[in-house]
Amino acid sequence: MTAVVISGTGLYQPPHTITNAELVESFNAYVDHYNTEHASEIEAGTLTALAPSSVEFIEKASGIKQRYVMEKSGILDPKRMYPRLQSRTDDELSMLAEIGVEAAKKALAAAGKTGADVDGVICACSNLQRAYPAIAIEIQNAIGAKGYAFDMNVACSAATFGLEQAVNAVKSGSAKCVLVVNPEITSGHQEWKDRDCHFIFGDVATATVIERADTATSADQWDVLGSQLATQFSNNIRNNFGYLNRSEDSDPKARDKTFRQEGRKVFKEVVPIASAHIESQLQTLSVQPSDVRRFWLHQANLSMNQLIVKKLIGGEVTPEVAPLILDEYANTSSAGSIIAFHLHHGDMRPGELGVICSFGAGYSVGSVVVRKR
Repeated sequence: MTAVVISGTGLYQPPHTITNAELVESFNAYVDHYNTEHASEIEAGTLTALAPSSVEFIEKASGIKQRYVMEKSGILDPKRMYPRLQSRTDDELSMLAEIGVEAAKKALAAAGKTGADVDGVICACSNLQRAYPAIAIEIQNAIGAKGYAFDMNVACSAATFGLEQAVNAVKSGSAKCVLVVNPEITSGHQEWKDRDCHFIFGDVATATVIERADTATSADQWDVLGSQLATQFSNNIRNNFGYLNRSEDSDPKARDKTFRQEGRKVFKEVVPIASAHIESQLQTLSVQPSDVRRFWLHQANLSMNQLIVKKLIGGEVTPEVAPLILDEYANTSSAGSIIAFHLHHGDMRPGELGVICSFGAGYSVGSVVVRKR
């Protein structure tokens, strides 16, 4: 079987940041206006007053301190509370493809490749800008790649699910070099008016080059020892936005058309699912959790990540063991574990092991075990 390596990663960071303080100021202005506008209903008990947010609440609940976004004025406008993006013509590169291409260029440069070396492109993310043509094909065309391209969506686990498809394609010989791109404009599906989740997401794009070991030339290579995927249906994380909404005559701005979750249930159920999943895969590779130098986990919640790793290693969970990028980037859906890997692997020595793991809506969980060459 063909040996497969990760030979390069890339990260695109949007131009704007929103701090927790900025977000709270905007949100609380919206809350004040709402409560004033509906004062009579609130006093009569027919409507519940909205509660304000705070920086302390956000950081305690998540560990997030800021997030990057493609556009911030619309998000921080209490009368709007979602991005103010400009439409593009069919002849222009779409926004999702644009940030995907930027991350792809950086990953290819790190791998010492050009678009012409790529014969497979997978766009794996939580929310696709359109139904067709595939964003992946648009990225393929923009970078001058050959072969095939397709989109896939497994929410926050899309990156690891995409990596397995790429690895299998290279192992089987259907491709020699596959680019997995994770463009996430999560600000578009975030519900900025909901106190329980208005702080969760940020925008970003990542890309990873997967190729045959015998063609890799970069100085930074990682053997892919194995990957494992699993799904288990749950309604606890959901977004009902889709092309059938119009035919249902439903409100396109209704609460169910944006991200929503039962946060406590998700925490309680996903932690054991993710830790058991990683432990199971390591067992199949005859690897003990204590043998793993680093866990690059999906960045959804600080406490969740720490508890997952604690269940595995039984000891203190430090940034050395499980790096945190959540504080700066917030939850970037599929891109989170790849950002953690991209930013926090340079100090690892040849032979050391790491696990890239994502988990989220579905439920879905995917893990990829790698070894530094």
